Amino acid sequence: MALEELERRVQALEDIEAIKKLKALYCLYCDDNFNADALVELFVTDAVWEGDDLGRHEGHEAIRSFYRAIVGRLTFAIHYVANPVIQVQGDRAHGTWYLLEPGTIENNQAIWIMGRYTDDYIKVDGRWLFSKVTLNILVRTPYEDGWAKQRGF
Repeated sequence: MALEELERRVQALEDIEAIKKLKALYCLYCDDNFNADALVELFVTDAVWEGDDLGRHEGHEAIRSFYRAIVGRLTFAIHYVANPVIQVQGDRAHGTWYLLEPGTIENNQAIWIMGRYTDDYIKVDGRWLFSKVTLNILVRTPYEDGWAKQRGF
C-alpha cells in the first residue's frame, strides 16, 4: 500500500471519529437541559435543524431559539444514538444514526421517542460541524403504552 493511500485512509478514520465525537457532544448538550448556547457552537452559522412536527430552523439564532423553547415541551431527555453510518468525502460528510430517547414531557408524562437522524457535516478550519440535522421521528409514545400500542401521538 502506498504511503499516500495509507494517509488518506487514516485521515478518513480520524474524520469519522471526530464526527462521532461531534454527535456525542450534541447528545450531551441536549441532555444538559438543551444547552442552547453550547449546541449552537456545533453548527455552522447557516445550518439547518429540522424534524417532523418540530419545524425547520435555519441559522444560529433560529436554532438557539428552538433549543430554548423545546425545554418547555420536553423537560427531561436522555439521547442514545447508535448504528452510525458515516461517509466522508473531503471536507464534507453525511451520516445517519438511530435515536432512542426516554424523556418527560410538560405534564410530567414519561415517553419514548425513537427516530433516525440524518446529518450533513462540513469541516471548517479543521473542525467538523453540523451543516444540517434532520430528525425523523418513528415512535413517540407514552412510556406506559409502549411502542406496540401507539407509535405516535
